[in-house]
Amino acid sequence: MDIATATMLLVGGIFALLVTGLPLAFVTGLVALAYTFGWFGPMALPLVTSRVYGFVTEYSLVAVPMFVLMASLLDRSGIAKDLFNAMRVMAGRLPGGVAIQTIVVAFFLAAMSGIIGGEIVLLGILALPQMLRLGYDKHIAIGVVCAGGSLGTMMPPSIVLIIYGLIANQSIADLFTAAITPAIVLMASYIIYVLIRCLRNPSLGPVMPEEERRASFQSKRELLKAIGVPAVIAGLVLGSIYGGVASVTEAAAMGSFGVLVAVMLRGEFSITLMQRALSQTMNTCGMIIWIGIGAAALVGVYNLMGGNRFVSSMILGLDIPPLAIIMVMMAILLLLGLFLDWIGIAMLTLPIFVPIIVQLGYDPVWFGVLFAVNMQVSFLSPPFGPAAFYLKGVAPEGISLKDIFVSLLPFIAIQLCVLAMLLLWPQLSLWLV
Repeated sequence: MDIATATMLLVGGIFALLVTGLPLAFVTGLVALAYTFGWFGPMALPLVTSRVYGFVTEYSLVAVPMFVLMASLLDRSGIAKDLFNAMRVMAGRLPGGVAIQTIVVAFFLAAMSGIIGGEIVLLGILALPQMLRLGYDKHIAIGVVCAGGSLGTMMPPSIVLIIYGLIANQSIADLFTAAITPAIVLMASYIIYVLIRCLRNPSLGPVMPEEERRASFQSKRELLKAIGVPAVIAGLVLGSIYGGVASVTEAAAMGSFGVLVAVMLRGEFSITLMQRALSQTMNTCGMIIWIGIGAAALVGVYNLMGGNRFVSSMILGLDIPPLAIIMVMMAILLLLGLFLDWIGIAMLTLPIFVPIIVQLGYDPVWFGVLFAVNMQVSFLSPPFGPAAFYLKGVAPEGISLKDIFVSLLPFIAIQLCVLAMLLLWPQLSLWLV
């Protein structure tokens, strides 16, 4: 059997097993074992297991559970709720002000944790019912919750960027630095879209009554405290990384400790809260590790078969400009994002794509930012966009999955426009690096 036939059978086998409902981690692991024994025999098994061992013992991977723990503690404390209430004092005078404040709060939450699932659920509980009660257009309200909550894929400390850095062997600090400007551009684009629509038609986002805006805070001290705590936590994490005080892994530990101290000072700490936060952390990290193990094994055996050379020669052999090759890669990632989890996409494609990027003379850090934007699109894209299902679990009655996916279409278009900007102007992400 030649490598081209083996590649088609491998891809077909993965999708055939996924249709049966097996988790992606088990699918990739089973296919990896089948190809190991079928192509090389049992003697090749230690070569595959050594690749898996290299993945699970990577030191930088320790940052992932720390950031997940930060997000879990934030989900269960009142820090995010107070931040949301504080922001409405500032944004309440604008048409669509509550929607704009939701995006800004989502940006702050992303800068503290880098996890999207918890942010969407949190904003779905805090912001969506309030916007609907105030008479906001439901499509705008749903869209800002899902799109804003997905900013965690871009804004440091993004778990997506950490995993990319591990796979591509790139500086995670450089990836964080490169992602800041695109994340701000994406947030600003969401705000501009909401503002333009609500200025043209104020009924889509009515102004909040003055007395309601100020009802939650009786003093400026409470207001500053609500904004200051998240700002200090975000500054502790990002400032220690960019200031050279700590590595990404150390900064993650500092951030988790900072959130834990804040929860204690607020009087919200309990054994039950800690148990649930740790349980969520273990579940999330277990999923990431198992998918990583399966994908590492599959990519390892495929590379031993010569698959990476086959795909590289096939892509580089296309009679098109280098930028068009990047666009082909983006199209492949967008297509995979309709069906697969981002972890699986990263593990399966990046070991093949990143060497091609280097060979073409492009910066892998820039490609990492493109990958993060692409994965943000996948979080919103039907039919399996995770953001929609996160929100559906906490959305008020009467909001269907169809309503959610229709609401996300303008925001997907915005994400694709930002992706195109980054393709055409790489310095938009690299100027700080």
